Amino acid sequence: MFQFHMNEDGFQTSVNYGDLQVSSQDENGYRPYEMMVSSVAGCSGLVLKRILEKMRIPFSDIQVTASMVRNPDIVNRIEKMDLTFTVISTDASDKKLEKALELTHKNCGMIQSVKDSILITESIHTA
Repeated sequence: MFQFHMNEDGFQTSVNYGDLQVSSQDENGYRPYEMMVSSVAGCSGLVLKRILEKMRIPFSDIQVTASMVRNPDIVNRIEKMDLTFTVISTDASDKKLEKALELTHKNCGMIQSVKDSILITESIHTA
């Protein structure tokens, strides 16, 4: 359970890793949309990492670039997220990476939580 407490800059909660400050002001904490995008990008990156390891695909790094489209006419809601995964690997075929990305989409709890509200597009490549 999370318990958020109001303070002069927004709201704050304590989690195992530390305090989480939420604010509508960049200089005072994480903006709610930043946390939403970070949740989806972070979750999918962690799931992709686990899947690549299970598929025994060697890699040294995974980078996730996330962009979004917000609708200013409907309370600035996030309508679309685009996730681009860059897998640093010398031995990963495009076919295996596409399969891993498909499994990632199906197994990421954050993507599955918002898939009917936010259009999520994904691409993957090696570097």
